[in-house]
Amino acid sequence: MGRSISPFYAASIQFNPRLNRREENVEALYEVVRRAAESGARLIVTPEMATTGYQYRDRKAIAPFVDTIPGKTTRRFGEIAERYGAYIVLGMAEADPETGLFYNAAALIGPGGVLGKYRKLHLWAAEETWACPGDLGVPVFPTEIGRIAIMICMDAAYFETARLAALRGADILAFPTNSSGQTVTLLQDRARSNGLYIVGANRSDTEEGFRMVGASALWSPRGELLAATPYRADPEQKRDEPAWIAARIDPALYANPAKERLKERRPELYADLLLHRGSWGFPAEPPREIAAAVLQYEALPGNKAANLEKVRKLLGKAAFPDSGQRLIVLPELSLTGPAMGLPKERIRRWAETASGFTVREMGRLARMYRASVVFGLIERRGEALYNAAVLLNPEGEIAGIYRKAHLEAEEKRWALPGNELPVFPTEELGRVGLMLGEDALFPETAGVMAVNRADLVVIPSAFREGTGCERVRYPGQAAEPAGMIPWDTIARDVQSPVVVANFVGTPYRLQGRSSVYTPRQDGESTCVWSASGEREEVLVARFRTLRERGWFNQEKMNATRRTAFYKPLVFPEGTFPPDLR
Repeated sequence: MGRSISPFYAASIQFNPRLNRREENVEALYEVVRRAAESGARLIVTPEMATTGYQYRDRKAIAPFVDTIPGKTTRRFGEIAERYGAYIVLGMAEADPETGLFYNAAALIGPGGVLGKYRKLHLWAAEETWACPGDLGVPVFPTEIGRIAIMICMDAAYFETARLAALRGADILAFPTNSSGQTVTLLQDRARSNGLYIVGANRSDTEEGFRMVGASALWSPRGELLAATPYRADPEQKRDEPAWIAARIDPALYANPAKERLKERRPELYADLLLHRGSWGFPAEPPREIAAAVLQYEALPGNKAANLEKVRKLLGKAAFPDSGQRLIVLPELSLTGPAMGLPKERIRRWAETASGFTVREMGRLARMYRASVVFGLIERRGEALYNAAVLLNPEGEIAGIYRKAHLEAEEKRWALPGNELPVFPTEELGRVGLMLGEDALFPETAGVMAVNRADLVVIPSAFREGTGCERVRYPGQAAEPAGMIPWDTIARDVQSPVVVANFVGTPYRLQGRSSVYTPRQDGESTCVWSASGEREEVLVARFRTLRERGWFNQEKMNATRRTAFYKPLVFPEGTFPPDLR
């Protein structure tokens, strides 16, 4: 469908409604939406709750300002849609005429009237006092400009929302929000990992003590920032006047590598995403202090002895502190290097069992440094070969073996895919989730680890240039280490620290950027340390495995997941009864 659609412009409206003044808000918003449409925008997205303001204490407080969909408010904006041939996504408080229940919703209005609506699935604390969680799932609406889905603010904190839109064929994801920072900074990954254009519209003022940061933006399916308003973190910032930004949407990009990657998903491994696991069964444990030595080097293909010597020399430079649990992390296929383009017979000669040379030598390093060690190897089990990651405890004993589940095309020549996404309990590090390389490109991997309460995620990797991209900062956002997508996002999707070791060097153009990421109190993540993309190096990063406080953390995220709506992540559409959709 996308190939036959001409390029067009989409607009994001940055608008600050006033609490308890619906009619005044509607008229002011109408004018800025009209100007965007008059300037040629075919798709226009407004902020969350744009007609009412946001902070209502209970149902009684917001009752005078809700409206039905369709209703008076949608008819008013329908005038613009009809006059200019535009599509408008309008964030508003909805009243269901049959039940009398209220929802934080968004209407999609086209030239012929209301095409549908979305009700916010994942509520934040402020709206739990009056709004019911959404009950419509994540619908996708076909239009003349492409297939449009909607998610609202806190929905972005759960990878499932955007993924559901992509799996149902969306081209564009409209994103009304009232964001204080966390959700808008997730949009780059949600666009890139799902191959979606995202049009985000935020506020830029403070309401009842809650600060919204602006940063309305449009993102391409490649994760490119197409247009954005400044990031407004200062609570004393002067109230912005209504404004809009626009960017060109090219339907030729509706088909893209991320969409193709959806075919490589392993739904049979994702059943745990449908579990609702709160705090029961996970007794509180004290946070663990970790000192992680992350090794980045250029592997000499197949020369295990020379690569082991590189590992030893790098570890000799590591300045471990006296306290804390030590962790050593090596890249994927640590002592052989990547096997891209090599004959299968040679790869088979490099393969080992779980009692072979690499495991024995890594066991010696574990005991020498009194450290847990995570490394990769080509594992042989009978006639089968796997790209595997091994976790050793400080005694050099195997605490877990993970076999890569999401293989890239080159690996499929020689490796079988693993059939589990395990989380390994350990005394030293807590519950450890392991990924390898391209597993990071599938957010379901991180989702399963979050459900199973990983305290730490470790990723031996061999990412090439272009596989990941640097996280883009908004205009005006504080400068700090940006980190790499998707690794940065995994820390937020699991709400636990993430440690990545990646190769550098030719001939595979390996991108380096080995990193450690830790979640912050505001739900974002911080890149604690990132290596260069060129040098062989090691650095020890210290962090804690558990955040006991914070308005958003792993326990709260798991408690507020809407698992009943995630079934299409596990079951392809049409394979379960309609009443379960």
